[in-house]
Amino acid sequence: MPITIYHNPKCSTSRKTLDLLKSKGLEVTVRDYLKEPLSADELDGLLKLLKLEPREAMRTKEDDYAALKLDDPKKTRDQLVAAMVKHPKLIQRPIVVNGKKAALGRPKPEDALKVL
Repeated sequence: MPITIYHNPKCSTSRKTLDLLKSKGLEVTVRDYLKEPLSADELDGLLKLLKLEPREAMRTKEDDYAALKLDDPKKTRDQLVAAMVKHPKLIQRPIVVNGKKAALGRPKPEDALKVL
């Protein structure tokens, strides 16, 4: 089964993680989630695999995070997921999935190897 990386080619950590996976000889399917956005169901499924709540998988220093007031504790899970779908640059990256295992390749690319 190929490993999937939800990748942003502009992100150095995402590039390093992809290079690391390839250096291990792994078959990797790359999904540039900025060009091919996730649906709410896909993102929710990834969050469940990661065992993370939406805010734990958000880039809180992005301008959109503050502009959308995503730190508001009244925001529901569905609202947070919808914001991440509409503004995919809010999603922490990269996310690496292997079957029913998923990991964030940050802060170190080696963190993604947990899916092996």
